[in-house]
Amino acid sequence: MRNSRDRLLNKYRQAGGNMPGRTQNTLLVQEVMEEEWNALQSMDGCPEVLAQLEQPMDLAVLEEIQQELTDQEQSIISEYEKSLQFDEKCLSVILAEWEANSLICPVCTKYNLRITGGVVMCQCGLYIPCHSPELTEQKLRACLEVSVNEHSAHCPHIPGFSVTEGTEEKSSLLMSCLACDTWAVII
Repeated sequence: MRNSRDRLLNKYRQAGGNMPGRTQNTLLVQEVMEEEWNALQSMDGCPEVLAQLEQPMDLAVLEEIQQELTDQEQSIISEYEKSLQFDEKCLSVILAEWEANSLICPVCTKYNLRITGGVVMCQCGLYIPCHSPELTEQKLRACLEVSVNEHSAHCPHIPGFSVTEGTEEKSSLLMSCLACDTWAVII
């Protein structure tokens, strides 16, 4: 009985939701119950089982089983819908961050760069006081794009980025490529 029920549940889960929620659930439980009833009726040599099931108490048990199946199906669908809502919220947050078009740190390539008070910062520890107080994320993005595009015009390798720690001068963001032995100061 359990295998048959599992098979039918999997069949309907794979079929998708062509029908509205409550109607589909009722039909699924109804079909499971009908299939089990037919299986019991088709059992050869067990007429006593059918005779026992025709008693009113046993019919009440079958109705209770049907209600439990319906409740279980509703619970599964409810959990699934909650999971979908959570996934949609997470996706919305990710898309909102992506649409904000944040500038990814070229040194660690994990976190977003922030430019605050003339200082370029990243959660990875990058901290560069700007040489130009009017530097914005858009200007830094443009500088990075120009430098990477110029490098890509003559070298197929991906350049790396690092920060110089100057003792007398401010720190700088450098782009370098070991393959073509070039480097450029970004800021």
